[in-house]
Amino acid sequence: MPAMSSTVEIFIAMAVYLLVIIVIGLLTAKRAGESSESFFLGGRGLGPWVAAMSAEASDMSGWLLMGLPGVAFWLGAADAAWTAIGLFAGTYINWLVVAKPLRRYSSLAGNSITLPDFFSNRFKEAKAKPLLIISSLFILVFFAVYTGSCFATAGKLFAQLFGAPYIPMMLLGAIIVIFYTLLGGFLAESISDFVQGIVMIFALVAVLIGGVAYAGGIGVVTENIKGIPGFTSFFGMASPATVIDPVTGLDTGVQIIENGVAQFGGAAKYGFLTIISTLSWGLGYFGMPQVLLRFFAIRKLGELKNARRIASVWCFISLAAAVLIGLIGRAISVTNMTGESFIAQGGADLFTSAGAENVFVVLSKMLFHPLLAGIMMAGILAAVMSSSDSYLLIASSALAKDLYQGVFKKNATDKNVMFVSRIALLLVSVFGVLVALDQNSKIFTIVSFAWAGFGATFGPLVLFSLFWKRASHAGAVAGVIAGGAMVFIWKFALKPLGGVFGIYELLPAFLISCVAIVVVSLVTKAPSREIQEEFVRAKTYEV
Repeated sequence: MPAMSSTVEIFIAMAVYLLVIIVIGLLTAKRAGESSESFFLGGRGLGPWVAAMSAEASDMSGWLLMGLPGVAFWLGAADAAWTAIGLFAGTYINWLVVAKPLRRYSSLAGNSITLPDFFSNRFKEAKAKPLLIISSLFILVFFAVYTGSCFATAGKLFAQLFGAPYIPMMLLGAIIVIFYTLLGGFLAESISDFVQGIVMIFALVAVLIGGVAYAGGIGVVTENIKGIPGFTSFFGMASPATVIDPVTGLDTGVQIIENGVAQFGGAAKYGFLTIISTLSWGLGYFGMPQVLLRFFAIRKLGELKNARRIASVWCFISLAAAVLIGLIGRAISVTNMTGESFIAQGGADLFTSAGAENVFVVLSKMLFHPLLAGIMMAGILAAVMSSSDSYLLIASSALAKDLYQGVFKKNATDKNVMFVSRIALLLVSVFGVLVALDQNSKIFTIVSFAWAGFGATFGPLVLFSLFWKRASHAGAVAGVIAGGAMVFIWKFALKPLGGVFGIYELLPAFLISCVAIVVVSLVTKAPSREIQEEFVRAKTYEV
């Protein structure tokens, strides 16, 4: 089939999908505009399927279909698999331990509809509201980065598919997300995320099964990759041999190809400390606003058990498929590297550290008819949209609901808040676009930094707010500042030193935030009787 015809058919399939998502935004626009609670929290009316699927779809983002398979393709099983295990464990524990008490406490504590709002109400901030302000500012910073990663994913996808320049394609993806999020708010986001969660898991499983069949079965896949040092080990890691720039002496990130064979060095060690560091991805869930808001919004406490099961099954299948797709992609490349179909579908672009993130795209185009491949591509677009709409909505709520109404204009009407929220959403989008301008940035790296930021800044405080009555306002402020600041300090000042400092910044920042909350709480004045009594009531509060 001619390349132009294939591209048109892929475009048609994706366009139909986009139309469905935009219709959802239009249908929910009226209800979303009823009040700020409806716009930001859907009126606390999410059922278990929508709550679970939208939480996971918004959580995973484009890195699930591009970033994680890219890591597996480039470095082998260990890094991707241990990350997936940590994320699955974190997902299950978060739904099991945090969901029910947070649903109760967020309703009791001033009917909180945002995470900073909950923290402020939980600790009874009156005038200055430092906890509200600091939390909102951290949300703006990290969600600008997160949104940028989503826009970058869209740009890479469209550029790879249509052979168009990256920046115009990235802007196109950003405009689509902004349009329907502005229309429908949280309800549109949650319902569309439910649909997108289905599309994502379908795409992942289809490409996994198709890839195994194309390669000739599991045995052939294993045979093709077992010769790569460290590639299939859980305690080792592949080391692609890359080209060194003769002028600068810097690593170009381009894998050396000799006689049609990708070259590797010896296996790198993947030790116990690295495994613990990678598993710590799971800690991020306790502070992830886009997931925690689903706990705020679920309709009934009794529906949380089903929601937990749905979320856990979806998460397990999706993560496993994403890792295996990366491994299968490398296995296929071993015997197809110089093949006409492989090259025509962009396979040659996979052999760079950033280009490896296109392995899902390349396999989809190789394995399926263009219309069906378009549906697979819609899976990536679904991941991008399901996450970036959440990020935009939460960031705009931090500006409009928490800072504008909560601090600067406390008598602002719902209409004022809605107007400011939409302006804020546009402003955050601009910052996201600026972050996404660098087309050579790796999606996985961007996401890992923002994930660490949220996990360390908010995760410890969420846990201590729900389970430790002695946590004080001063301790809460100290924990948020310590966790957020340490992510930057560890990432940019300590991690480059290597050795023990080379661990993922989420783990040390999370622990330091916990220490700050405990120490400062114990050396400062205990919470008031009102706060402690409300803490006790939240244990059995009926919603």
